[in-house]
Amino acid sequence: MTSSVPSRQNALKALRDALAGGYPVIAIETWEEDATLSTLNNFFNSAFQGRGVFQTWDFQAGLFDAASRTSEKLSAIEALDKIQAADKPGFFVFKDVTGLFADSEIRRRIKNIHYSFRGQNRFLLLTGSDFIIPVDLRKDILLISYQLPESGEIAAIIDEHLQAAARRGAQVELTPEQINQAVISLKGFTGAEMKYALNKICWGRKTIDADIIPLLHDEKEQLARKDGVLEYVRGSESLADVGGLENLKDWLLKRRKLFTPEAAQAGIRPPRGLLMMGISGCGKSLSVKAISALWGLPLFRLDMNKVYSGIYGTPEGTFARAIKNIEGVAPAILWIDEIEGGISSNTAKDGSTGSHIFSAFLTWMQEKSSDVFVAATANRIDLLPAEIIRKGRFDQVFFIDLPNDSEREQIFKVHLSRRGNKVEEFDLPLLSVATEFWNGAEIEHVVEAAMIEAFHRGTAMAQDDLYTIIRGTVPLSRTMSEQIKFIKGWASERAISASKSDR
Repeated sequence: MTSSVPSRQNALKALRDALAGGYPVIAIETWEEDATLSTLNNFFNSAFQGRGVFQTWDFQAGLFDAASRTSEKLSAIEALDKIQAADKPGFFVFKDVTGLFADSEIRRRIKNIHYSFRGQNRFLLLTGSDFIIPVDLRKDILLISYQLPESGEIAAIIDEHLQAAARRGAQVELTPEQINQAVISLKGFTGAEMKYALNKICWGRKTIDADIIPLLHDEKEQLARKDGVLEYVRGSESLADVGGLENLKDWLLKRRKLFTPEAAQAGIRPPRGLLMMGISGCGKSLSVKAISALWGLPLFRLDMNKVYSGIYGTPEGTFARAIKNIEGVAPAILWIDEIEGGISSNTAKDGSTGSHIFSAFLTWMQEKSSDVFVAATANRIDLLPAEIIRKGRFDQVFFIDLPNDSEREQIFKVHLSRRGNKVEEFDLPLLSVATEFWNGAEIEHVVEAAMIEAFHRGTAMAQDDLYTIIRGTVPLSRTMSEQIKFIKGWASERAISASKSDR
């Protein structure tokens, strides 16, 4: 039996209902063993009024009785036998049994306890971070997922630390928007991890302001590094760094406030996802990073090569764990770069691991209730199956073409100014004409290479330096003209142009 609950409050209600319903064996999936134990203790005191037994077991302490404060060094099998033989009602919390399910003797004892505890007001409660219930116990164990702290609880923990800092004499200068950013940054942490992070960041500070937000991002990066498959991406890119793509920018700007409490109160759901496909080097990855900065949401990249590598377990299990982890830190952006490499028409039809992941991804995109925005990019768009592109999974599909005249001018302006050049000293329209049918990455290369030439001479970069590099470069549009023509034809009826026409 399984119970999948979307929030922490629902998990508490599910646990309360399960106890009231008399389920004799309940598995509680949680990262917060101490908080879960405290919750169970509160339920026990309320239900039994001091007349029952509250015992816990783990490998180190053995069987511990809360009333007498005594423990017995018993193995898991011995402890299960003892609680089954006793006749007192109460809670029996076993902490370390998830790794013991492979033992047939353990499974048999849990099954027997299920039968003997029924109707006796006695409950075996199993806690662990990742339960895989054996087939022969699935009718005997109720599984409840005790979620990590939600926004309200996170905000309360932050407020508690800010008040403590103020009592120490620190100036608290965080705006409500910055506090909300701090809440988002701490999503996915246990209550204890949040307190550790805030203690480390706030201790000794005379002023607590927006400077703590990047430090909280460092903690988020540490969280992703522990997982291995998800990579936390922290960059300084903004929409101003993206040359052109005005239709895409307009779409993003209209949705920048949809992850706020105000949008939720208005009954507006956040967007589900965005697929950007098109020619390599035209700004797809840069645009994904800009979304994160614009919306103020953490960005995590899922590397499908790592999923299929087998280093982190079976590909299906690794993918499922990555999805579970990204939902744990929501609201967040999940970036799947070159999605056709891991989820494509070929993998959908091969009947093996790839097809299983493809099916799991489609189902999750269709039914997910968490505030995870999926930003996917693709180059080989002919490999994308129709099931991915259709509405209901991605809110919009944008085609990113080679930059037009005005966009090439903007791209030159971005890269020249970023490297300390005076833009007014360059003729941007002429540079745009000289790089017709070039992509953004090639224009960036021109500026970088010209800067190197000028630095070698010991002079400031001039327009002629740019022309020298342009004349010596063969753009992708010339070497791959057939493929680019195909991509444009394929996308013309399947996607919205990310750029506004020059006309």
